[in-house]
Amino acid sequence: MRIGINASDQLVQPDLGSIVETAVAAEADGFASMWLAQTALVDAQAALGLAGRSTSSIELGTAVVPTWPRHPHAMAASALTAQAASGGRFVLGIGLSHRPVVEDRYRMTWERPIRHMADYLDVLLPLLTTGAADHEGDVFSYVGEGARPTTDPPAVMLAALGEQMLRLAGRRTEGTILWCVGPRTIEQQIKPIIDEAAAEAGRATPRIVCSLPVWVTDDPQPARDFVGAILANYAELPSYRAMLDIEGVHGVEDISLIGSHDQVVEGLGAIATAGATDFTAVVMGGNPDETAATRAALRAAA
Repeated sequence: MRIGINASDQLVQPDLGSIVETAVAAEADGFASMWLAQTALVDAQAALGLAGRSTSSIELGTAVVPTWPRHPHAMAASALTAQAASGGRFVLGIGLSHRPVVEDRYRMTWERPIRHMADYLDVLLPLLTTGAADHEGDVFSYVGEGARPTTDPPAVMLAALGEQMLRLAGRRTEGTILWCVGPRTIEQQIKPIIDEAAAEAGRATPRIVCSLPVWVTDDPQPARDFVGAILANYAELPSYRAMLDIEGVHGVEDISLIGSHDQVVEGLGAIATAGATDFTAVVMGGNPDETAATRAALRAAA
């Protein structure tokens, strides 16, 4: 299992220089990848493109960019730019987001999410691979072509948790990017469905990218309480709630890797055994020593 860094915590107070520095440091420490969410008023693909100019080997991916507010043509343009800027190391992770976000923040209508994503891929994938698309769909359409900054298309992955989305991810993309998912859910829900769909479509075994908070500490209960408080809203979103129920836990704090060095490494081993191909850590710590210890545990596992 490849070990990477999820730097989305930096979006609380976003700074492009810090994001680039995090990528440089992650590469120097030997991590396989760095991932960034699209949550703040920072374009994740542009930021990772900048990081690509200052690094040479680390994979850079979005985890994830919501599809609802961005037409697939615009998504393709940003992704190809980031791919060109990084020299072919970019992964485009996209997802539906959630009904409350789409309706309450974007003031858009949440309907037919699977049809939405299928249409999206019908436009996005050919634009990435050939520079042209000819699709008139129920939700998204595009007919046209354009010059690309690179002819090397980025990998595309979906944030897929439920059966229908997992099957779509397995049939048409390189895999899935997870959040609020532990080893039991990967083994029982995620891997069997996405692998079967990929096999039926004649595709390679998909990647499964698991991401969770990681915190090495000698005093785990306050750390769990803190993670539970700042991430409490995830336990209330239906798609994540369903995954936590499979895991048999209340919130993200219960599946986060929090404890001693050995406990964290053991937890990473359980996730790998369950079937994850990649793990991306939200590195946490109550002080600089704990943060350093957390990174050391991740490096040891890598």
